[in-house]
Amino acid sequence: MFTYTTKGTCSRQILFDVDGENKLRNVKFIGGCSGNLQGVARLVEGRDIDEVQKTLRGIKCKGNTSCPDQLARAIALYKERTGAKQE
Repeated sequence: MFTYTTKGTCSRQILFDVDGENKLRNVKFIGGCSGNLQGVARLVEGRDIDEVQKTLRGIKCKGNTSCPDQLARAIALYKERTGAKQE
């Protein structure tokens, strides 16, 4: 399970797994707007990490980021730390 500590959002952490086919699994946001973030987590479940990163990167809420943008940043950090192919 990869854990990312968010910056600039109501959610505090994002947890997720990536399976052998580069698909997101078990996405969970800690803190934040529960209903919205459960929806985001369900929408990205089973999707390719590159697709999710590209789709969510740059979405703004309060300030210069959002919970979806933080998920995109978490995926980028996951790729960096695991040596996964960068887009």
